Amino acid sequence: MKKTLFATVFILLAFAVYKFVYRNENLKEDKKNEERFSSQVDEVKKLIKKDSKYNQDIVFLIDMKIPSGKNRFFVYDLKTNKIIDQGLVAHGLGSETPTKGKLKFSNVPNSLSTSLGRYSIGNSYVGKFGKAYRLYGLDTTNSNAFKRDIVFHYYYDVPYKEKDGYICNSFGCPMVNKKYFERIAKIIDKSESDILMSIYY
Repeated sequence: MKKTLFATVFILLAFAVYKFVYRNENLKEDKKNEERFSSQVDEVKKLIKKDSKYNQDIVFLIDMKIPSGKNRFFVYDLKTNKIIDQGLVAHGLGSETPTKGKLKFSNVPNSLSTSLGRYSIGNSYVGKFGKAYRLYGLDTTNSNAFKRDIVFHYYYDVPYKEKDGYICNSFGCPMVNKKYFERIAKIIDKSESDILMSIYY
């Protein structure tokens, strides 16, 4: 009886410790995500302030540190300083590494990798994935985006809702669910100035 009681107490204690450590790790990760996010918002605001051709109200932010099965594409209102929409987005197949969840990035043609940096969203066109938007890299890390045919588009295999684990990969493009894409497309099409997209890690 005493052994059974001891075993039960030990298991409950071990579980409590695990939950405490797990919760603390998640809180630390959330804080890091928030810090990276705030830093990106500040950088985008500086760029927009320098050039009036960019949309002053809305920016798209993609945090590649967040697992692909979780929301990491954020629509941010620069006037109210609030996230007004979020969804899943795939990264490039070439960005995968032997360590699951750890990514690498490239600006090299045919690398199939995601390129970090700020993009200006251009005109839409209809391609093999349907409606898509051309992307123009504004940094040295993504300067080949147009040459590489890196565009913003949808794909049916990208889930609409968050899930455990990871989702499908693209060939380097920021690729989202069709339903989510349609919401983002309305924002882009309504904008009279170029909207910025920032992909960071």
